[in-house]
Amino acid sequence: MQAAHGYYIPQPSKWPIVGSIALAFMGFGSAMFMNDVGAGPWLLCIGLAILAYMMFGWFGTVARESETGTYSPQVDISFRWSMSWFIFSEVMFFAAFFGALFYMRALSVPDLADADTGALLWPDFKSGWPVSGPGIEEKFSPMGAWGIPAINTLLLLTSGITVTWAHWALKKNDRTQLNLGLALTILLGISFICLQVYEYVHAAHELNLTLSQGAYGATFYMLTGFHGFHVTMGTIMLIVILFRCLAGHFKPENHFAFEAVSWYWHFVDVVWLLLFVLVYWL
Repeated sequence: MQAAHGYYIPQPSKWPIVGSIALAFMGFGSAMFMNDVGAGPWLLCIGLAILAYMMFGWFGTVARESETGTYSPQVDISFRWSMSWFIFSEVMFFAAFFGALFYMRALSVPDLADADTGALLWPDFKSGWPVSGPGIEEKFSPMGAWGIPAINTLLLLTSGITVTWAHWALKKNDRTQLNLGLALTILLGISFICLQVYEYVHAAHELNLTLSQGAYGATFYMLTGFHGFHVTMGTIMLIVILFRCLAGHFKPENHFAFEAVSWYWHFVDVVWLLLFVLVYWL
């Protein structure tokens, strides 16, 4: 069907209040879980289940409205601006953590080892990176760049190519190439996640690199962990898009949902390149 014209006014929806209920359960459940209150894990699980129900139902509603031509060009512009601002918020999210890494490496660690200021608090502390920080005697080995991280870099760069290849296929209305490109991208994303899990096990058991290892351990797991979470979310998005493609959704001239997910995936690729250079390599 052709897209509607004019200003689009959505129908009343139950999904925002369902999402709010899910977040309430998740918030209370997480707080209780971290404070060892018995019902905490159950409330958290209930919240996650309600959130999954909300996402399945709400995204399904949006997909049906899109495929039946309900949306006008104004809605398409609104979606594009919304996704752009969402990715910008993610850029600022990671910028804060990269800023914390820079602050530790360039300012706080050298200051604590400075002869005039740090000597009063930590007279034996030596500046350098990677380092746990003053007062932490336990030793660890930093994660090298040219093992699993280099392989994961290759996987994500390749996935950026395959999702672009799938996008080109969609523009040409080549459904076979489209589905193959998406399937390869998903496979590469899952491979990345599995290798990162293995990397964490290796770091904890063989390198003694844990969250308790002060400055380096905290920034390492904070940055790579949040990035791994984003890769997981991106992979789930790609799986949803693949199922929609298999169902015959999207046309060469109308496929913003696919574009939005590909934007997000390219963002994840760029963040990983910064992580590889600033966390693993330097």
